[in-house]
Amino acid sequence: MASSAGDPLLPGDDGGRRCGFLPQSVRLKTSVWSELGGAVGDLGTYIPIVLALSLASHLDLGTTLIFTALYNFATGFLFGIPMPVQPMKSIAAVALSSAHLTIPQIMSAGLAVGAVLIVLGATGLMTSLYRILPLPVVRGIQLSQGLSFAFTAVKYIRYSQDFSTSSSASTSVPRSLLGLDGLALALVALLFIILATGSGDDEDGDGTNRRRRRACSRVPAALIVFALGLLLCFVRDPSIVQGLRFGPAPLRLVKITWDDFKTGFWEGAVPQLPLSVLNSVIAVCKLSSDLFPERAELSPARVSISVGLMNFVGCWFGAMPCCHGAGGLAGQYRFGGRSGASVVFLAIGKLLLGVVFGNSIVTIIGQFPIGILGVMLLFSGIELAMASRDMGTKEESFVMLVCAGVSLTGSSAALGFISGILLYLLLRLREVDYKGLVGRWAPANNAREDGDGDAS
Repeated sequence: MASSAGDPLLPGDDGGRRCGFLPQSVRLKTSVWSELGGAVGDLGTYIPIVLALSLASHLDLGTTLIFTALYNFATGFLFGIPMPVQPMKSIAAVALSSAHLTIPQIMSAGLAVGAVLIVLGATGLMTSLYRILPLPVVRGIQLSQGLSFAFTAVKYIRYSQDFSTSSSASTSVPRSLLGLDGLALALVALLFIILATGSGDDEDGDGTNRRRRRACSRVPAALIVFALGLLLCFVRDPSIVQGLRFGPAPLRLVKITWDDFKTGFWEGAVPQLPLSVLNSVIAVCKLSSDLFPERAELSPARVSISVGLMNFVGCWFGAMPCCHGAGGLAGQYRFGGRSGASVVFLAIGKLLLGVVFGNSIVTIIGQFPIGILGVMLLFSGIELAMASRDMGTKEESFVMLVCAGVSLTGSSAALGFISGILLYLLLRLREVDYKGLVGRWAPANNAREDGDGDAS
């Protein structure tokens, strides 16, 4: 893995026991550096979306940082794994499109999605859905989401981006080779992370190779690359220091009219709901079982209610609607996150930035090298996609690939999900013994007719 489980804080000492005063959920499972590396593992998704909404839709970035920090604290303590908190991608895509949702409409969409997820979790419907969904369909959703992240990451690396109009990689202007956000910088970051973390699994190979890989994995590659990106923000434009303002943004209730709610529900919440159910709850629970087999399985009901409550708290104050995400969990795990401590570290960083600099922090983040974000997002996407490698039969792989292919080409997790379910049911129909059914039905029908004849 990205970091070794046998890398304690001090030689011969257990990091968890050294922090005995902390709850078990946030005790270190590896080293501080490993958990810090995992903390920044999902920022390749988080930063582009919130930056684009801050620039194009006037989202209050300071308020979003503070509330997502509180969400990170809560999920770190409650779940005990690096449970990510990410912006709702479908709502963000609609808000940045030609529809261009206003802030009250964006918050209305978040509140509507949150309400539905709370109901699904509280009634047990989410748990029932999780139990009955075929594994190949879930793997197909994970594969499509992972590949989608990887495709977007490659575009971030290859092409220049303008997040003031969109968070998606839609431009076709090639990135310059040299420069403080050039292609060469992104490639160096990519090679450094590969040398430090390899394929993400340091348990393969013989004893000597395993020890060598573990020594390399102790390097907090993601943290070093992210720190380099922050340093380059000030090198690229030293004048951003003058734009910083100290103090948090004042909290204000968002005024939502009935028209705002209707628009937010139909244009933002409806396309977001399938993605939230499939990727933010079901895929997260399944991926958690894959990555942390020694832990008790996450409750889909708890995860669903968690997403709902986050939005019922923050959306009233203008914080970006958020959810959990399998891609974020894969990214944080890939770069060393193994416990709730990882997202607690991230929460501390977000809270400090939000309280100290407020909304003016956008001047710094706006200069962050996008190529570096693309590199981090690439590893998150690949880690998520690799969760689908456990399909044991050709039939399972067939269902998974059709589901993933439809999701990618149709840009809709819901469409891929429906296609996967229909295909799975059709394949089950082929296994039905129709002759046996007819054979059992015919004698029963004849016996019924004979009984009717005797009665007459």
